Amino acid sequence: MYMLRWEESEQAHILLYPEGIVKLNSSAGEILKRFVGGRLVAEVVAELSALCPDEDIAADILAFLEIANDKGWTRKAAQA
Repeated sequence: MYMLRWEESEQAHILLYPEGIVKLNSSAGEILKRFVGGRLVAEVVAELSALCPDEDIAADILAFLEIANDKGWTRKAAQA
């Protein structure tokens, strides 16, 4: 069980879990914070892609989410 929160002293999002913490880089924090409330992957990808219209970031977001899922930070959900 991980809990995402902003850590002011670190100026970063962190994942808290019983054994410790994971300090996220700014991109990882921006991606994960958008999933609060059960949002779909497609919604988050569209939102972030709109923030970076000159870059094709969808594949990078999906690759990060696969890593996050493999590490147990997230759970697979509907991607539609």
